[in-house]
Amino acid sequence: MGTLPKYTLKHDDKKDNWALQQDKTGRTVKTFDTKTEATKGRVLENAVGGSVRIQKENGRIQEERTYPGSADPKKSPG
Repeated sequence: MGTLPKYTLKHDDKKDNWALQQDKTGRTVKTFDTKTEATKGRVLENAVGGSVRIQKENGRIQEERTYPGSADPKKSPG
């Protein structure tokens, strides 16, 4: 299996929204009004396939998720 694309969900202070950005290019893939909207249900799973780091509003990493879950490396904890 190849390397999964990497994304980061972070707060955009200038636009006061949450942006899902592709790490490699820095481009915003999708924006959300709230973090809850971005992380509920299958929203992120439908938006991307890969690893998503979810930040707190202060920029610290809260958690990391892999979409779809079946692509999660078996040796990773969690």
